[in-house]
Amino acid sequence: MRNIIMVGLGGFAGSALRYLIAGWVQKLSDSPLFPYGTLGVNVLGCLLVGLLGGWADNAELFGPGTRLFLLVGLLGGFTTFSTFGYETMALLRDKELLAAGAYVGLHLVLGFTAVAVGYGISNLR
Repeated sequence: MRNIIMVGLGGFAGSALRYLIAGWVQKLSDSPLFPYGTLGVNVLGCLLVGLLGGWADNAELFGPGTRLFLLVGLLGGFTTFSTFGYETMALLRDKELLAAGAYVGLHLVLGFTAVAVGYGISNLR
């Protein structure tokens, strides 16, 4: 139960930060046509998950509870794209090149397909 609470608290904080930072970046861009806010949050989240994940893996800087709060909760709530980036990096680090390529490709193809299918279903009358 403690782990669920740690992830939930981190997720709450990450989601709130995503909302605030993405809105701020979008407003700074002065462009309603391109989602700079989402791009900024995704890139920042990837940088942070690489930094914190590297410290957790290499320097054993965080205990399991802190790791759950930061990596799964906070950054998972901030952007799941960061988790995608970290998991892809872990596959590459482990020299699982084929698996990493499949992971990226499947996310792109299946993700966009799922969006298109969902969007298509939503237009059925």
